[in-house]
Amino acid sequence: MRNHTEELNEFILLGIPQTQGLEPVLFVIFSAIYLFTLLGNLLILIAITSSSTLHTPMYFFLGLLSIFDMLFPSVTCPKMLFYLSGQSHAISYKGCALQLFFYHFLGSTEGCLYSVMAYDRFVAICHPLRYMLIMRPGVCVGLVMAAWFVDCLHATILTSLTFQLPYCGPNQVAYFFCDIPAVLPLACADSSLAQRVGSTNVAFLVLMFWFSVCVSYTRIGIAILRIRSAEGKQKAFSTCSAHLTAVLCAYGPVIIVYLQPTPNPLLGAIVQILNNIVSPMLNSLIYSLRNKEVKSSLKRVFHNVYLLLRSKL
Repeated sequence: MRNHTEELNEFILLGIPQTQGLEPVLFVIFSAIYLFTLLGNLLILIAITSSSTLHTPMYFFLGLLSIFDMLFPSVTCPKMLFYLSGQSHAISYKGCALQLFFYHFLGSTEGCLYSVMAYDRFVAICHPLRYMLIMRPGVCVGLVMAAWFVDCLHATILTSLTFQLPYCGPNQVAYFFCDIPAVLPLACADSSLAQRVGSTNVAFLVLMFWFSVCVSYTRIGIAILRIRSAEGKQKAFSTCSAHLTAVLCAYGPVIIVYLQPTPNPLLGAIVQILNNIVSPMLNSLIYSLRNKEVKSSLKRVFHNVYLLLRSKL
């Protein structure tokens, strides 16, 4: 990397395709979404940590998801807001490498977390009497640590393959952040190996995560259909409806863009924005509006804050 930075010290992010002249409007929209994302997920995290009734495996994973939903958009959004406000579009060579690494590390970790949460719901519905034995604290922590290790390895491979190539020519990245398809065309050497490994690696992880979620929810659906009472079916479905909605919001746009007959740069950018910025915001809404326990915990938090402020006035 040291030799390459002597050839090229920075990249220029050109921004979202086909949006020239809309920078002030986009700045306002994305600033509001980003702030709402941070606030919403922070409130969910506070609600989970402040309520002892929510100290269960399900809410342990939900708390981790809230943390990742704050970190993931923070990889790309602050820099995007910086140049949308009229500041420099430049990003350093090392900054570009770090952005690419954390984008793939946090993105794949969040996808893995969706799979783990689907498995948690499968155990809760299909094996309720053994739930606390199967999803004991050691198992939950082990699943998370394994996910971090695999996803860190995944991001390290992609970043190393991308930035071991020399960059000595044009430095304009035709995108709003440093991603592999936007950076590799700028390399001064053959990048076909990095392109093949990158696309294969990402596609394999996405398909594996999606397959695991589908298997878990297929088993959950079969178990729900076997429940005789309508009340029991509704209760079982309500325990996983919020997570299923979040998964569809996360994977839906990706499936749509891969099913299009011809690639569209603007549609690809919109899908990235939905996954990077909008989906983390929607998660906070989904889990706060569709989860009674989280809503009641948030009400208690707000009530305690109100009483504290009232006592000081």
